[in-house]
Amino acid sequence: MVILAHAGIQNRTNNNTQRLAEKIILVNFMMHDNELKRPRVGVGVFVWRGDKFVLMQRKNAHGEGSWAPSGGHLEFGETWEECARRETREELGVEIENVQFFGVTNDVFQTEGKHYITIYLRADLCAGQEPRNGEPEKTVALQWATWQTLPSPMFLPCTNFLASQFSPLRSQT
Repeated sequence: MVILAHAGIQNRTNNNTQRLAEKIILVNFMMHDNELKRPRVGVGVFVWRGDKFVLMQRKNAHGEGSWAPSGGHLEFGETWEECARRETREELGVEIENVQFFGVTNDVFQTEGKHYITIYLRADLCAGQEPRNGEPEKTVALQWATWQTLPSPMFLPCTNFLASQFSPLRSQT
């Protein structure tokens, strides 16, 4: 589109107008590029059953091969809890209850050029349900874990969460 706009301007205007139009196009491109560089909001959901929570091994996305709780992007107008319920339904095929705030991290993926604010929630698995891989194109495997039996490698936001002042053992109910 930029090339077509530039070609049209070149054919119909003098050099000064052309340069002004090129600057406008460049400014618009730079503004769009800056919008892409703003942090996005992710929501991670530790889904508990007893003393264990379920983790997913990621694929076809940043952090491929690493382990993380279910979660995804917060959609416009969505509450954290709505996002947690939607993502858990999509990724694990289960319903959750007792959703509570658990923590937050500031995550910069230098290599991928991504920046996320990740909001962590904890929730209980509703009785009689068993998590399944609802998105095999995005998930290699599921695994139950405790804070003492975490698989490796962990997804960067999870690593940041565990490295923070957060104490998961104190926060368990």
